[in-house]
Amino acid sequence: MREPILSLRGISKSYGPVQVLKNVDLDIHAGEVVALLGENGAGKSTLSGIIAGSRTPSEGSMTWIGAPYTPASPREAIDKGLVLIHQELKLLPELSIAENVFIGRWPMKNGVVDRHEMVRRAEEQLKRLNLHIPATRKVAGLSTANQQLIEIAKALALNAKLLILDEPTAALGGAETEALFEQVRKLRAEGVGIIYISHRMEEIRQITDRIVVLRDGERVCEFADSATPVRTIVESMVGRSLERMFPALPEPKDKVVLEVENLTGANNAFRKVSFKVNAGEILGIAGLVGAGRTELVRAIAGADAIAEGRVLLDGKPLLAKGPAGAIAEGIVMVPEDRKLQGLVVAHEIGENLIYANLDKLGSRWLTPGAKRKFAKAAIQKFGVKGKAEQPASDLSGGNQQKVVIAKWLARNPRVVVLDEPTRGIDVGARAGIYDIIVGLAREGVAVIVVSSDLEEVLGVSNRILVLAQGNQAGILSREEANDVSVMELATI
Repeated sequence: MREPILSLRGISKSYGPVQVLKNVDLDIHAGEVVALLGENGAGKSTLSGIIAGSRTPSEGSMTWIGAPYTPASPREAIDKGLVLIHQELKLLPELSIAENVFIGRWPMKNGVVDRHEMVRRAEEQLKRLNLHIPATRKVAGLSTANQQLIEIAKALALNAKLLILDEPTAALGGAETEALFEQVRKLRAEGVGIIYISHRMEEIRQITDRIVVLRDGERVCEFADSATPVRTIVESMVGRSLERMFPALPEPKDKVVLEVENLTGANNAFRKVSFKVNAGEILGIAGLVGAGRTELVRAIAGADAIAEGRVLLDGKPLLAKGPAGAIAEGIVMVPEDRKLQGLVVAHEIGENLIYANLDKLGSRWLTPGAKRKFAKAAIQKFGVKGKAEQPASDLSGGNQQKVVIAKWLARNPRVVVLDEPTRGIDVGARAGIYDIIVGLAREGVAVIVVSSDLEEVLGVSNRILVLAQGNQAGILSREEANDVSVMELATI
């Protein structure tokens, strides 16, 4: 047996009385891609942080290329060739792409930054990922997908011997994902070891050699064959039998709640889109990255301006301007980036729930008791695993998403828009989100779900609106919709 480049033995980590990792062993060899799977809160991020030098283990030991490895900081890990690419983007928007790629390690010439060389080397990495954007351009204004690829280019420029990819495709479409996979395969052929963290089971089967599963901080299973049935892998993650992922959908009612007529965005990201959503109906919106999905629902929710067309609620034109006006009329939106747009993560869970409902609580001054009562009710109703006084930053991605959903549903809205509702959320927690979405439809709410996960949009939708390059390519019934029919329209 060849020696691993990275070896972990008995790694444990505690925060006070809470033990988040328990005696974990892990080996990573040169030139292999190992999937690290587990539900949110299973310990994946903590283990990754320990390897990458941002956290220190409470117990256990590590070796790197045969020598003891105890990184005191991420910089020390990077200098040794171990790089973690975080799920959350960490780019500086006012700097250029090249400056972001080489920040802190500028190429120098005669004592000054060699900008020509910096741009050349940055564009070399961008081309490896099929990202054809000038490296001199500022990051500000770039799509989330392009920013994710820049984060990856930044790591590739380090010539790492071990890469940890944490949800690298969460913001990527099909073409960008395949470009990433191609690069991963090249790196594997070059002898780079890769730890791949993802909740997308199909891509795990495509790109990884081996699967390691964590549950409640412990290593519970390893699958030597990435072709292991998805159900088997998922059941090892959640520790129970998973009978069905998507709940049965109710029949929509005859009453039209939301109607969109010839809607065109002010920035022309979408054009002349028309559809209706009935009470108790879930309309999925599908399309490739850049198709205009997010821009469309932001316009409906009042967050973006409209150039032409109109939105009707219960047959009456929506005249209110801005998100506050739409919310007052009964249209709420759960945004795709829950940390930047959905929560004040440093504040308490209870405070986040109350911020969106101050006008509904009936008093200018809220007593601590009233705040606790309101927050406790919302937390219990939606199964949030946390207490009202905890900061939202303490929660897993799935529980953060439940808080965002809970704060809006407390308003009893007529229309709920969810943009990428399960992005970065594990398979077990997804089932809980799907139950909430379908539960809304059963209560007669009109629901719109935007998702880049085709299986998801097929699983939760009564009908699917497909966008292609900003144009409405078609609307498919549940009977007509499948992965082939949706993609045919999305690529028109």
